[in-house]
Amino acid sequence: MATIRLWFGRQNFCLLKKRSFLLLKLIAVVFAVLLFCEFLIYYVVIFRCNWPEVKTPAYDGKQETLDPVLKAMFLADTHLLGEVRGHWLDKLRREWQMERAFQTALWLLQPEVIFILGDIFDEGKWSSSQAWADDVKRFQKMFRHPQHVQLKVVAGNHDIGFHYQMNTYKIKRFEKVFNPERLFSWKGINFVMVNSVALEGDSCNICSEAEAELIEISHKLNCSRELLWWLRPRLVLSGHTHSACEVLHGAGTPELSVPSFSWRNRNNPSFIMGSMTPTEYALAKCYLPFEHTVLTVYCGAAGFLVVLILVHLGLLGSPFVLGWKLLRKFKTT
Repeated sequence: MATIRLWFGRQNFCLLKKRSFLLLKLIAVVFAVLLFCEFLIYYVVIFRCNWPEVKTPAYDGKQETLDPVLKAMFLADTHLLGEVRGHWLDKLRREWQMERAFQTALWLLQPEVIFILGDIFDEGKWSSSQAWADDVKRFQKMFRHPQHVQLKVVAGNHDIGFHYQMNTYKIKRFEKVFNPERLFSWKGINFVMVNSVALEGDSCNICSEAEAELIEISHKLNCSRELLWWLRPRLVLSGHTHSACEVLHGAGTPELSVPSFSWRNRNNPSFIMGSMTPTEYALAKCYLPFEHTVLTVYCGAAGFLVVLILVHLGLLGSPFVLGWKLLRKFKTT
């Protein structure tokens, strides 16, 4: 009788040991996949991005840098979801993606100034005061940055509404939070930030104010005549389209549309890296992790877990055992 009890005791102990080992394997796989997909993948992908080199004049066959290079990062269309159209799971997934991408880029690339070119929020054009405050709080958490890094924000149509939806209240509450500058200068480079929504013709008062500000800026920069003629930019960077697109204007001025930074708008979000001096500039695109890559890893991990469980339950032979048997069979033949 004692022998039977001892045998059952050993059997139960072995069974418990196998189950504990299976549980540990499952936990290890889940933890490894989560760590990679939600944290490490951003470092792996963004680490491949490098600041473009600015062309410098050659003297006696040698390259000499005359002006300091400003490292600027441009992103657009983050579209933080609001209380009306924003499902909690959608918010959690996409905002975590943007936060990890932004913080990783800050740590790896060390930009000096960051520009967000409009549509920071998805529902700013109609959100209530409380919803606006909640959205702003989430934005400040996601896009936190060291004090020595400048963050400049331009209003978009989803932030204050289209020209026929804008009013003074929406504009003032945006300016109260972000204090947007019309003219920003650093290392001898002038950046003019224009809210193009306010330039539509049927919003007369706001349009007049915007044009008056542009005229004032143009005088500061010793320029005159219409928008491109007033400012005579070397380069125009814009948001809104969610995609990268380059247009060459009549005066020979290139305009580059910056892609969306969010998985909600693109499977392959990205941002623009700019190395700039007062006379030259160079641009490069830095891709973030593709959403389908992360989903593929999760699906592959789920399939692997299912195989582990089936092998443990004896419903499926161990792939290693089956492979070894096939290899031995092949050798004998």
